[in-house]
Amino acid sequence: MLNRLREHFYKFDWFIIASLVLLIAFGLIEIYSVSLGRGGLDLLNFRKQLFFAGLGLALLIFFSFVDYYFLRSLSPYLFWGGVILLIAVLFFGDTARGTKGWFNLFGFSLQPVEFIKAILIIYLANYFANLATKVKNNRHFITSFIITAIFSGLVMLQPDFGSALILIGIWFALIVAADFNLKYFLIIGLSAIILFTSAWFFFFKTYQKERIINFVSPNVNSLDSGYNISQSVIAIGSGGLTGKGVGFGSQSQLKFLPEAQNDFIFAVIAEELGFLGVILVLFFYGLLFWRVLRAVRSASNDFAIYFLIGAMGLIFIQMFINIGMNLGIMPVVGLPLPFISAGGSSLLSLMIIMGIIQNIIIKNKTSY
Repeated sequence: MLNRLREHFYKFDWFIIASLVLLIAFGLIEIYSVSLGRGGLDLLNFRKQLFFAGLGLALLIFFSFVDYYFLRSLSPYLFWGGVILLIAVLFFGDTARGTKGWFNLFGFSLQPVEFIKAILIIYLANYFANLATKVKNNRHFITSFIITAIFSGLVMLQPDFGSALILIGIWFALIVAADFNLKYFLIIGLSAIILFTSAWFFFFKTYQKERIINFVSPNVNSLDSGYNISQSVIAIGSGGLTGKGVGFGSQSQLKFLPEAQNDFIFAVIAEELGFLGVILVLFFYGLLFWRVLRAVRSASNDFAIYFLIGAMGLIFIQMFINIGMNLGIMPVVGLPLPFISAGGSSLLSLMIIMGIIQNIIIKNKTSY
């Protein structure tokens, strides 16, 4: 038994584990730092994140033992379970920051859409893997889009535009990996224009429209709806090379920067740890992407390949949009920085995904 456990952990990709631990550590440090700006008394978010970090590592280890072939076989049940969960949250969920997307359980807020991201990756990876030996046609393209649209449409009803965008991004990453004909990407472009126009008139609330307007011209309302972006850019610019030091960032400590623990934690890192701190964070993300890409190249079957690409697409797109939000080059859509921002649902979902990735890597090494 001990030998089997030793062999199991020996086959882990420890570069991935190291990058995850260090990214989570960055988040914990800055969440604690922001707490200092609340008089050192508001440590609840830090304690919650520390708890979720420990639980997340436990889930990673647990799912590293779960055969990913078994998860693949569950994909239809996971899909319908996800649909039921998203419908339930619309009727029974709690509202926070204008979005009805949370369940309140035992003092913790659970955001189902974070787990829907993992479910979508599993379902689409299975769907595209089943098409590996077939000529891909209009029906396959439309079916995969409808699968994604069911999830993203329900998420838009909350409304949570940012998460809906991520779900579509996962689908797009897998469409590219599945090597569909060029004409389908033209269809995607036209569909995106139609969907955005429809969303602008029928789905977006006033504050969401203001976020997009502020993205185009953040200085117009720098003291009103564009305040978040302006303060974020100030925080990033004031950090310099080495930063002001943990707990000494004026924008975050003096509460000029809203949502400093969540959407704008990248700005806190830049202000307190400077350009060097930002480079370190990007290096750890780069290390993670490199190791996952390495796993893609050595994966033994199509489901594993598509799952790894979907997971990498999720993390990269969410990271790119969050950092873009902080820099003022992307609209503010309320997306956390993966592994770093405060938020238990996001962290737990990502750690489950990383556990499945470890299982894929272990299975691949075992097959040699």
